[in-house]
Amino acid sequence: MAPLHPITTCLWFDNQAEEAVKFYTGLFEDGQVSQITRYGKEGKDIHGMAEGSVMTMAFEIGGQRFTALNAGPHFTFNPSVSFFIVCETEKELATLWSALSERGTVLMPLDKYDWSERYGWVNDRFGLSWQVALGKLEDVGQKITPSLLFVGDQAGRAEEAIKLYTSVFKDAEVVGILKNTAVDDGVEGTVKHAQFTLNGQVFMAMDSSLEHDFSFNEAISFVVNCKTQEEVDYYWEMLSEGGEEGPCGWLKDRFGLSWQVVPVMLAEAMRDAGKAEKITKAFMQMKKLDIKRLEAAIA
Repeated sequence: MAPLHPITTCLWFDNQAEEAVKFYTGLFEDGQVSQITRYGKEGKDIHGMAEGSVMTMAFEIGGQRFTALNAGPHFTFNPSVSFFIVCETEKELATLWSALSERGTVLMPLDKYDWSERYGWVNDRFGLSWQVALGKLEDVGQKITPSLLFVGDQAGRAEEAIKLYTSVFKDAEVVGILKNTAVDDGVEGTVKHAQFTLNGQVFMAMDSSLEHDFSFNEAISFVVNCKTQEEVDYYWEMLSEGGEEGPCGWLKDRFGLSWQVVPVMLAEAMRDAGKAEKITKAFMQMKKLDIKRLEAAIA
């Protein structure tokens, strides 16, 4: 089994996880499903999902690891978090654009722009947002890159967020920040485009002063996989400061971005049907996850 990536992306679906994962893994040559977990009896009064139905599907596309979560209609995707895809050939770009735009919503048409010979922005059939561009993989370092758009009350805070995230994660750096000037459409001094790395994974960020009817929410969260309780405590404290603590290891940081701080042993236990029911009952009673209590639940 491939090692867990330090940070994975969780996508919240309203019972469409299986359909979506089939669609996404079919788009990329390396697309594959690595784990499926199912709902048990525990917590049905909270999540309302049928026993035996799919809870999560861990999958990989473009070298990046995702988890699709079936959790009801509570949150929906929006362009505050999108995924930037680097395509090295026109054929690849055209194929991806055609698939992603079918039954989707085009935000920026596939065309030539100042920053790219071929670029487009689209929400796919599930509402998930993608930026597709012709370019060189070596310029970004990875095929698919999460991109954060700071809008509304968070507009103008992208640089502040980058400084926080790169200070919290040990293996992190600011690759580059391009700011708006007096001749740009954005507010002068705000982030036009930035790249930074967290635990070796590239992220992008932008500010937008335009009016938008969306913001960060729980539909997309970033999962920090921790080996020890010390790591759980550290990331929970650092990321939740000024934000909001949620149930089951979820939190919102001071910018409203959602994170999950999760011990690796939880994912391992969920692979075992006998342990999954017991550990689910335990973690659903927690906010910050406690490894000793989780281990005691399945002992």
